[in-house]
Amino acid sequence: MNNKKLEDLIANMKGKKAAVIGVGISNRPLIKWLYSLGVEVTAFDKLADGDPSIEKAKAEFAQAGVSLNWSLGEDYLDSLKNDYYDFVFKTPKMRYTSPELLAAKAKGSVLTTEMELFMNLCPAKIFAVTGSDGKTTTTTLVSELLKASGFKVWTGGNIGTPLLDKIAEIKADDMVVLELSSFQLLDCASSSTVAIVTNVTPNHLDFHKDYDEYIDSKKNIFKYQSPMGRVVLNSACDITYNMKDEVRGEVSFFALNEDTSKRAGASKLIATAYLDTDGYLTYEYNGEVVKLIKEDEILIPGRHNVENYLAAMMAVRDYVSAETFAQVAKTFKGVAHRIEFIREIDGVKYYNSSIDTSPNRTINTMNALASRNQKGVLICGGADKKCDYTNLGNAILSVSNRIIIYGSNACFIKDILEKEANGRNYEVFEIESVDGDVYEFPETRDIVIKNYVTAVNKAKEMAKPGEIVIMSNVGTSYDHFRHFEHRGDMFKDIVKDL
Repeated sequence: MNNKKLEDLIANMKGKKAAVIGVGISNRPLIKWLYSLGVEVTAFDKLADGDPSIEKAKAEFAQAGVSLNWSLGEDYLDSLKNDYYDFVFKTPKMRYTSPELLAAKAKGSVLTTEMELFMNLCPAKIFAVTGSDGKTTTTTLVSELLKASGFKVWTGGNIGTPLLDKIAEIKADDMVVLELSSFQLLDCASSSTVAIVTNVTPNHLDFHKDYDEYIDSKKNIFKYQSPMGRVVLNSACDITYNMKDEVRGEVSFFALNEDTSKRAGASKLIATAYLDTDGYLTYEYNGEVVKLIKEDEILIPGRHNVENYLAAMMAVRDYVSAETFAQVAKTFKGVAHRIEFIREIDGVKYYNSSIDTSPNRTINTMNALASRNQKGVLICGGADKKCDYTNLGNAILSVSNRIIIYGSNACFIKDILEKEANGRNYEVFEIESVDGDVYEFPETRDIVIKNYVTAVNKAKEMAKPGEIVIMSNVGTSYDHFRHFEHRGDMFKDIVKDL
């Protein structure tokens, strides 16, 4: 094993009691791993006994031979006040200041999360990515670049793959790449070896106390680094640029514009990456200027993806050659649910961008499509996160004058379209979005499916040969779906059945 921290933990775990809050996809491997170490595990979830998701989880654990205690239903957290647990693993969206966790802490429980423990135990270098936009693509790019350079790479975190149960397999010379959300970083006291902050714009303000708390949570990705750490910051974003003052180790910058990338000064000790005047992705460090690849040679479209590539290269430049970078950029097809091509029907191309869970993400998608002069029909709508919708209307109308909306944020989308149309004509087809109509409930599942089938069929009716149909939602999936992947997969299935 050759991982002293892990060896010490395993030796200390047998016979201990652990509470795991939330029985979602990310915590199930955690529960199985703890059980394999001889830990008595109690699984907590707000869903009641008999719920289909709970019954599925119970069946999965039974099949794996995992015997658990359960605390379910509306008062599921009461057990934290009444019983004793050596360890409590909270769900990312639960605050350490909740009365139940404070009660457990007062009785001596160790409070942590699956991700925080993994980062503390990991023997390999950790490359971690956070930001309001571009996290998943940048995380995937860092992984692909390192893989292409011959490293054994483990990719996980918010990207959907838990890694704690794989910790014994990870070697010191491997590379670990994590996508980390503000929920995972809030109160996290472990930081990565190399950190990227892609940008910060108002997001998840339906959860965070305020914008300052959201910003501060992002800083935890580097706050506990050693002086040997590296932080890659977007210098075109004032909030991320100003984070430089709190970085202990090496700081690097990226931006589309050269002057913006170098706004911290021209010191040769500060690495900068930018798009030069000849259209080359370029970086400078220690007096060396390296031209990587021309923008129009990158397979995936959009200036936001140029930024993602620049950020990724700043993170891995010690491990990846310019030639390998160019090879990956010319062949990487992108990540699922991000302007993902599905199929062409009667001359109309269908794209899925279900990851667009905020106005800013949809603006980036519309700008990428407009840069390729693609026009057509937009399907949008989701749950609002108290975001700023400014410039969304203009971005949408640069691509589509036919908009289909199904989601609880419909009023915000319609309002910004009206404000920013500036005389441009457009048509809105709205499908009624009813609170409580969710896929998870059997009694409303057919309604959700029917409404999305209606949206896709209406788009097919509106679109003309040579155009596109793009689903870019402007909001989260939680008003009707489990998560954005579920929403995107349903859209793809409906399109494939047209």
